[in-house]
Amino acid sequence: MRAPGFWDDQTHAQQLSTRYSRLRSRLEEYEELSARFEDLDVLLDMAAEESDGDELPEELADEVERLVAQLGGAIERLEEESLFTGEFDAGDAIVSIHPGAGGTESQDWAEMLLRMYLRWAQRRGFTVEMNEATEGEEAGIKSATFTVHGDNAYGLLSTERGVHRLVRISPFDAASRRHTSFASVDVTPLIPDDVELEIDEKDLRVETYRSSGAGGQHVNKTDSAVRITHLPTKTVVQCQNERSQIQNRETAMRMLRSKLLLLEHEKRQQELAREKGEQKEIAWGNQIRSYVLAPYTLVKDHRTNLEKGNVEAVLDGAIDDFIREYVWQRSTGKLGSRTT
Repeated sequence: MRAPGFWDDQTHAQQLSTRYSRLRSRLEEYEELSARFEDLDVLLDMAAEESDGDELPEELADEVERLVAQLGGAIERLEEESLFTGEFDAGDAIVSIHPGAGGTESQDWAEMLLRMYLRWAQRRGFTVEMNEATEGEEAGIKSATFTVHGDNAYGLLSTERGVHRLVRISPFDAASRRHTSFASVDVTPLIPDDVELEIDEKDLRVETYRSSGAGGQHVNKTDSAVRITHLPTKTVVQCQNERSQIQNRETAMRMLRSKLLLLEHEKRQQELAREKGEQKEIAWGNQIRSYVLAPYTLVKDHRTNLEKGNVEAVLDGAIDDFIREYVWQRSTGKLGSRTT
């Protein structure tokens, strides 16, 4: 990075700088953890001398408890990182949310999922870039796509790929009946720009339309949004967040490259099949997780059998336990065989 001309190639320099930042962050985390262990070791020696077989003084006991809790959380995060061994796990992620059949009910559920992931990303300290969000006629969203930037963003979010099911008393039903809604979550790794992939323009169908999201009067009054379909694979991407059609097209093309490269890797390497997951119909029997708000409250992951009773907290972004359990069971070969 100190070499003359390092910043002449902006794309390469930015990628190397990002990699350097991640490595430096991990080294600093390790050094901080080592220092905490030393502090705890000293504190325990002091405690042993002062207690002389009796109970620890309250102030010292509180300090020991605090350090142990901090170390526990730090070790948990390091353990989580060690489980991400996939080729794309360490990088950024593109997340798309689509409602299933059910009109307004499912569209509202898709928006609830969008909020859940945005809150989760905020808690993790990740940066989120909204690519597109198409509003429903009455409520909710017809689709949403966003990019998450941060360490292991793809490794973490890839565990959320699949169909999510909601059971609740519908706020849109005058008779207050219970409804079941579905929405799908798709996750793709954001591939670096220096990875080469040739795409034949003849294989693309490019459509422009008027943006329906935020962005000011200019965005909403011009056909600046872009939708690109790769005809051979029927892969569709769209972007409407940028202010110009050119910028939206560039972003959409990067998203398309990422999706096509992932498909290509899956064909070449069977062990990467889990990176994409099986495409399933958004309907009964295919959900990875259920969120029940009535007649009782429960969130259950059907892959790991992990359950949480505080549905509101989960919908507010507290999904780390589900992610860790899935990654742990997958890495130990116990996925689907453990009841929690």
